[in-house]
Amino acid sequence: MGKYFGTDGFRGEANVALTAARAYKVGRFLGWYYGRNHEDGRARIVIGKDTRRSSYMLEDALSCGLTSSGADAYLLHVTTTPSVAYCTRIDGFDCGIMISASHNPYYDNGIKIIRATGQKIEPEVEEAIERYIDGILPEDLAGSDGNAPADLPLAHRDALGRTIDYAAGRNRYIGYLMTVPTRGFNGRNIGLDCANGSASAVARSVFEALGAKVFVINNEPDGTNINRGCGSTHIEGLQKYVVDNHLDAGFAYDGDADRCLAVDELGNVIDGDHIMFLCGKHLMEEEQLDGNTIVTTVMSNMGLYKACEELGVQTVQTNVGDKFVAEEMMRSGYVLGGEQSGHIIFGKYAITGDGILTSLMVMMAMIDKKLPLSMLASEMPTYPQVLKNVVVSDKARVMENPEVLAACDAVSEALGSEGRILLRPSGTEPKIRVMVEAKTDELCRKYTDQVADVIERVIGK
Repeated sequence: MGKYFGTDGFRGEANVALTAARAYKVGRFLGWYYGRNHEDGRARIVIGKDTRRSSYMLEDALSCGLTSSGADAYLLHVTTTPSVAYCTRIDGFDCGIMISASHNPYYDNGIKIIRATGQKIEPEVEEAIERYIDGILPEDLAGSDGNAPADLPLAHRDALGRTIDYAAGRNRYIGYLMTVPTRGFNGRNIGLDCANGSASAVARSVFEALGAKVFVINNEPDGTNINRGCGSTHIEGLQKYVVDNHLDAGFAYDGDADRCLAVDELGNVIDGDHIMFLCGKHLMEEEQLDGNTIVTTVMSNMGLYKACEELGVQTVQTNVGDKFVAEEMMRSGYVLGGEQSGHIIFGKYAITGDGILTSLMVMMAMIDKKLPLSMLASEMPTYPQVLKNVVVSDKARVMENPEVLAACDAVSEALGSEGRILLRPSGTEPKIRVMVEAKTDELCRKYTDQVADVIERVIGK
């Protein structure tokens, strides 16, 4: 992780860590960087945003930076992160930008940069942007006299860029989603929790076009209510809603709709591990699970691995982060992977996590198998798992502390082959995550608290 960019873009509190001035510099750099690939120096960059109030400020700042460097900024307006990736790849943009802090509270925001292939931008480009934000220009800007200019070159006269309304791109993405299912959803009663975020502009129209009777909650964004007590991070509201309204299933998205969790007809939460299992089984039975493999992260539940082993499906582990899952899938030719949190990648249809696409694939498994979601998910056992977040100011110092490492080793030895402990820094927040899996919830809580207490004691010192 860099100074500004974490595992999922540049994220922080709006006008504190992520200011309009810094967003402007991101735009300035990207407009210059990609403009070098064009004879006329004019890059084409597409921008989407979620429903946070600060997204408008950052959209304007990015557009100002881009156009002053000579790039054209195409505005998708409020849309999902997957739609930005789709438009970037399909419509031949030099790169895409999504303004969102995903599942974070409304006062945070972020800048996610997507390369022309639809994947997240290369680390070396992020590093160059960070250096530019801090006033360090790229080395190749030096002139023939060896002296570097004071700043990146500005565009002038007819070389100045433009902002262009591109809502049509979002509509084309919605149309694409409608083509993915091979059967309609007629007769199905489906609940959608749009988290007062990006899904509010997309999800309902997709499900209704496919014939479902749709019940939507949390789809009235006001700029400050995104993720507030709703969506995939607060799924209890959807659980109650599905049961009270006797729905067949419910789907909860996060703020930018790149992740999805489900609720079955009984009100049980179906997390990303269960979704990967039931969709993986469905793809295998349809002879569409290339490599007979599912790509997971180290956070996936042990129950997923046990169920896949019994099914004859192989699994591959990566570090936490959907970009690592995507890289492994691309490298090895696998078509299904994801995270327990609901970032699921269906390689046949997309190369990034897409919450709405995920919900469509779950629906297809239900319809093809003619079984309720509860039965499809019940074939995967769930091992008790407890995750505790400890807020810290210096993640690297905590991760290298001998007392903390010794506490983890002691827990690992106590658990043996009947569980595991995982300690990792958050890629997007100032937190250390402590996760324990064991035979019982009591053991999970005991060992999680044990290590968290050591971390807090170390912080105190």
